[in-house]
Amino acid sequence: MRSAITVSLVPEARGGPFVYSAGLEAACADAAALGFDAIEIFPPDAESLDAAAIRALVGRHGLRVAAVGTGGGWVRHKLTLTHADPAVRTRAAAFIRGIIDVAGALGAPAIIGSMQGRWEGAVSRDEALALLAAALAELGDHAARHGVPLLYEPLNRYETNLFNRLGDTAVWLRGTPARHVRLLADLFHMNIEETDLAAALREAGELVGHVHFADSNRRAIGFGHTDVRPVIAALRELGYRGYLSAEVLPLPDPAAAAARTIAAFRSALASA
Repeated sequence: MRSAITVSLVPEARGGPFVYSAGLEAACADAAALGFDAIEIFPPDAESLDAAAIRALVGRHGLRVAAVGTGGGWVRHKLTLTHADPAVRTRAAAFIRGIIDVAGALGAPAIIGSMQGRWEGAVSRDEALALLAAALAELGDHAARHGVPLLYEPLNRYETNLFNRLGDTAVWLRGTPARHVRLLADLFHMNIEETDLAAALREAGELVGHVHFADSNRRAIGFGHTDVRPVIAALRELGYRGYLSAEVLPLPDPAAAAARTIAAFRSALASA
């Protein structure tokens, strides 16, 4: 397993669960100095990312890009894949395709989290799930053209009413036409929704494609009460070789959050 840390390029998301927010140059320098393997980028849109420049930057620091988020489409434009307005759904899919293209050029998957939306008003749950399944299938196929999967993230009940538990999501996803989609297991969301984090990961099995390494209070591992040893053991049983990425609050400050994360990562892998 490899370590990653988040970098937000979205001013409106400052103070959210992203460790670095002072630009890619500074983030890469700090992440490399601490010994991280990769960065995870949260951009405002695809147009703000220069794949060639990012590739050169991370290369200079001995890093990789672990994943690229699409949540800027929700934060800035309130776009979702399950919106009642077909025009909004079309814009949402186009926004995500743009992120997939840049991420794919960097050898990284794109993440669909907040842009999944929710069912409400004129859109029933069944209709929302049908819209989501169709979008994930199409966008997953688009990602596969770059040789990467698409990541879908179940969120906690306060952020979506579509899927909250990893096992439920895995059962549903296996029954859809989406063949190039993997699940993002976020330990913060799981701490709210799951009774047993390790069991939930085993339920998802081979569909686990990325892990957000966050404590119960959304701070760096070690600043809350999550025991990550069973989590690491379950991931090893699954043969997981992906990233443990710190999508955490920059508390008490970015430097402390980053240092605590890499220490927790090394300790977890050594002790599990």
